[in-house]
Amino acid sequence: MNRKYLFIIALFATPAIIAIIMFRVYLSSKDELNGLKQQQKEMQALKSEFQALKGIVDSAEAKKSLSKVQGIVQAVDELSLSLGMKAKVKSVKALGARDIRYAIEEDADVQVERVTMNELVNMLYKIENAPMALSLKRVNIRTAFEDPALLNISMTLSLIRNK
Repeated sequence: MNRKYLFIIALFATPAIIAIIMFRVYLSSKDELNGLKQQQKEMQALKSEFQALKGIVDSAEAKKSLSKVQGIVQAVDELSLSLGMKAKVKSVKALGARDIRYAIEEDADVQVERVTMNELVNMLYKIENAPMALSLKRVNIRTAFEDPALLNISMTLSLIRNK
């Protein structure tokens, strides 16, 4: 009779043990799924941030490679010529070139005299949206002595181009 009871107990205990094991596996897989969903959300956020930064870098790289100018002096000449301000640019002094990691940065001191506020705004817009990588490092704006409505500008411009 003991064998009969052991057989009945084993018959009922086996499915109960299997059910407990399956329930534990289910709970652990549910926890793992929640963790993976959280990681997926984090990865999606990083992906969108990466794509935004990649777009910025790609546009900067495209600007850098579009420039057909040989140096900062030529870049300033093209800029002033496109604005019709060639006569107002009094001097362009190249300050030298620095070797950056993947590019060359050339600086120049530019003196522009007797410009209106509108011409200044147009020049700054052209510098920002030029088809080359121009960077404005320093600007000094003063009113002209002869006419207070006109401005004298001293600025340091940088051209970043490929090696």
